[in-house]
Amino acid sequence: MPPVLQLQSIQKIGSELALAWSDKTETYLALEALRRACPCATCGGEPDVLGHLERPNVQYAANSFDLTEWEMVGGYGVQPRWADGHNTGIFTFPFLRKLGT
Repeated sequence: MPPVLQLQSIQKIGSELALAWSDKTETYLALEALRRACPCATCGGEPDVLGHLERPNVQYAANSFDLTEWEMVGGYGVQPRWADGHNTGIFTFPFLRKLGT
Protein backbone atom coordinates (compact mmCIF):
# COMPACT_ATOMS: atom_id res chain seq x y z
CA MET A 1 0.00 0.00 0.00
CA PRO A 2 1.45 3.40 -0.94
CA PRO A 3 2.08 5.86 1.89
CA VAL A 4 -0.65 8.38 2.64
CA LEU A 5 -0.02 11.72 0.93
CA GLN A 6 0.46 14.52 3.44
CA LEU A 7 0.94 18.23 3.01
CA GLN A 8 4.24 19.33 4.59
CA SER A 9 3.93 23.08 3.99
CA ILE A 10 1.78 25.61 2.20
CA GLN A 11 2.68 29.17 1.25
CA LYS A 12 1.20 31.96 -0.86
CA ILE A 13 3.84 33.32 -3.23
CA GLY A 14 2.59 36.21 -5.32
CA SER A 15 -0.35 34.94 -7.38
CA GLU A 16 0.38 31.25 -6.67
CA LEU A 17 -0.07 28.77 -3.86
CA ALA A 18 3.01 26.62 -3.26
CA LEU A 19 2.48 23.19 -1.71
CA ALA A 20 5.25 20.85 -0.50
CA TRP A 21 4.23 17.20 -0.16
CA SER A 22 5.42 14.29 1.97
CA ASP A 23 6.75 12.53 -1.15
CA LYS A 24 9.24 15.42 -1.63
CA THR A 25 7.36 16.92 -4.62
CA GLU A 26 6.02 20.44 -4.94
CA THR A 27 2.89 21.82 -6.58
CA TYR A 28 2.36 25.42 -7.68
CA LEU A 29 -1.21 26.52 -8.33
CA ALA A 30 -2.31 29.84 -9.82
CA LEU A 31 -4.75 31.41 -7.36
CA GLU A 32 -7.28 32.18 -10.11
CA ALA A 33 -7.24 28.57 -11.29
CA LEU A 34 -7.60 27.37 -7.69
CA ARG A 35 -10.66 29.58 -7.09
CA ARG A 36 -12.28 28.58 -10.39
CA ALA A 37 -11.83 24.90 -9.43
CA CYS A 38 -13.61 25.34 -6.09
CA PRO A 39 -15.43 22.07 -5.34
CA CYS A 40 -18.14 23.53 -3.07
CA ALA A 41 -21.80 23.18 -4.02
CA THR A 42 -22.15 26.92 -4.67
CA CYS A 43 -19.35 26.88 -7.25
CA GLY A 44 -19.45 23.35 -8.62
CA GLY A 45 -23.10 22.53 -8.18
CA GLU A 46 -24.59 19.45 -6.60
CA PRO A 47 -26.50 16.57 -8.15
CA ASP A 48 -30.28 16.36 -7.98
CA VAL A 49 -32.10 13.23 -6.88
CA LEU A 50 -31.55 11.68 -10.33
CA GLY A 51 -27.83 12.41 -10.31
CA HIS A 52 -27.95 15.26 -12.84
CA LEU A 53 -25.43 17.98 -12.14
CA GLU A 54 -26.07 21.50 -13.30
CA ARG A 55 -23.09 23.76 -12.71
CA PRO A 56 -24.15 27.21 -11.47
CA ASN A 57 -23.10 30.40 -13.22
CA VAL A 58 -20.57 31.78 -10.73
CA GLN A 59 -19.92 35.52 -10.78
CA TYR A 60 -16.50 36.69 -9.64
CA ALA A 61 -15.63 40.10 -8.17
CA ALA A 62 -12.38 42.01 -8.54
CA ASN A 63 -11.06 40.47 -5.32
CA SER A 64 -12.36 36.91 -5.89
CA PHE A 65 -8.89 35.59 -6.69
CA ASP A 66 -7.13 37.19 -3.71
CA LEU A 67 -6.38 34.44 -1.18
CA THR A 68 -6.36 35.95 2.30
CA GLU A 69 -5.75 32.82 4.40
CA TRP A 70 -6.39 29.09 4.59
CA GLU A 71 -7.21 26.50 7.21
CA MET A 72 -6.14 22.90 7.37
CA VAL A 73 -9.08 20.48 7.50
CA GLY A 74 -8.19 17.36 9.43
CA GLY A 75 -5.36 15.48 7.79
CA TYR A 76 -6.91 15.50 4.35
CA GLY A 77 -7.55 18.98 2.99
CA VAL A 78 -7.27 22.76 2.87
CA GLN A 79 -10.08 25.32 3.10
CA PRO A 80 -9.11 28.61 1.40
CA ARG A 81 -10.58 31.95 2.42
CA TRP A 82 -10.89 34.53 -0.33
CA ALA A 83 -11.05 38.34 -0.08
CA ASP A 84 -14.62 38.38 -1.44
CA GLY A 85 -15.78 36.33 1.57
CA HIS A 86 -16.01 32.92 -0.11
CA ASN A 87 -14.72 30.13 2.16
CA THR A 88 -16.87 27.00 1.75
CA GLY A 89 -14.64 24.97 -0.57
CA ILE A 90 -12.56 22.15 0.89
CA PHE A 91 -9.76 20.99 -1.40
CA THR A 92 -8.59 17.46 -0.57
CA PHE A 93 -4.91 16.68 -0.95
CA PRO A 94 -5.44 14.37 -3.96
CA PHE A 95 -7.59 17.05 -5.64
CA LEU A 96 -4.90 19.68 -5.11
CA ARG A 97 -2.28 17.35 -6.60
CA LYS A 98 -4.52 16.70 -9.61
CA LEU A 99 -4.99 20.45 -10.14
CA GLY A 100 -1.22 20.84 -10.29
CA THR A 101 -0.71 18.38 -13.14
